[in-house]
Amino acid sequence: MKLAWLFLALPLMAAVDGTVFNKTSGKAQAAATVSIYKLTEAGPESLETVKSDAAGKFQLQTTPGPGPHYVQVAFEGVTYTRMMPPGSPTSGLQVEVYSASAKPGDAKVTQHMMLFEPMDTKLVVTENFIFQNSGTATFNEPESGTLQFYLPPAAQGKVRINATAPQSVAVERSAIQTKTPNVYGVDFAIKPGETRFQLSYEMPLPDPPVFQGKLLYKDATTRLVTPRGVSLKAENISELGREPATQAAIYDVKGNDLKLEISGSGSLRQPESSGEEEGPSIQEVMPRVYDQVTLVLALAAAILVVGFALVYRQPGRPATASGAQEKGKRRG
Repeated sequence: MKLAWLFLALPLMAAVDGTVFNKTSGKAQAAATVSIYKLTEAGPESLETVKSDAAGKFQLQTTPGPGPHYVQVAFEGVTYTRMMPPGSPTSGLQVEVYSASAKPGDAKVTQHMMLFEPMDTKLVVTENFIFQNSGTATFNEPESGTLQFYLPPAAQGKVRINATAPQSVAVERSAIQTKTPNVYGVDFAIKPGETRFQLSYEMPLPDPPVFQGKLLYKDATTRLVTPRGVSLKAENISELGREPATQAAIYDVKGNDLKLEISGSGSLRQPESSGEEEGPSIQEVMPRVYDQVTLVLALAAAILVVGFALVYRQPGRPATASGAQEKGKRRG
């Protein structure tokens, strides 16, 4: 009888097991590193690490206790995560991975937006990039970065970067200085699906107020945005209209060089004197770029979709662009 109760109790104490499946090859993946983590108030706590066998199978002896856990698989320099909410199955898990390539392949920047906020004696610039990977391989280039961007010399190499992998949360990254002057990269794997980057930097506002920069992705649709009370002027830009809620102006840009004359001052940020607790100070949520605002142009009623999607957060601490990415941080 005691033996029977022991066997009945075994499923409740079952180890975490499953299979690593490579969606690039369409086969189970051997020799992948599989770890289980517990989420604590102090951050993720590593509990156990094993390797997947020749059939892609893994078994972790750790029995998940209370609270959320996740299984993470490291393969070819990129990590892939399978969340395990409390009460979820612990047996028969499948964690999907992709083969990695240092070439972009089907991964490309499709949308780029730049917000200009001249305030007092400084100019704050926020850039958003959307990377679409329609292929079945992960683009990973840790040496020069997957995303590359131009940083004006006046920013003195200081830029804040947040990157968001498909179906994930934003993580802070450092910038890598490339061999090209004023061009920096971000070491962040571009998995199949949509990856987002947000950059924020500031510089002294020159007199007269002129911003000079370069656009590195000629095939991406680029939009320039200014708050109400701020306007841009250049030979290669044209105003498309205004976002109804904030009255922010939207500009189209042609070519790869920017030399913008800036007039006025303004911001989409909440005033510092609002008396709110520390934390996110920018709660403006502008609809996703090109999705929601339609403008009727000319009598022909041609429709141009222009909206935007900037979810602004309080920027984190500055990351020096010349500094190498901190070792030990998870990639992608």
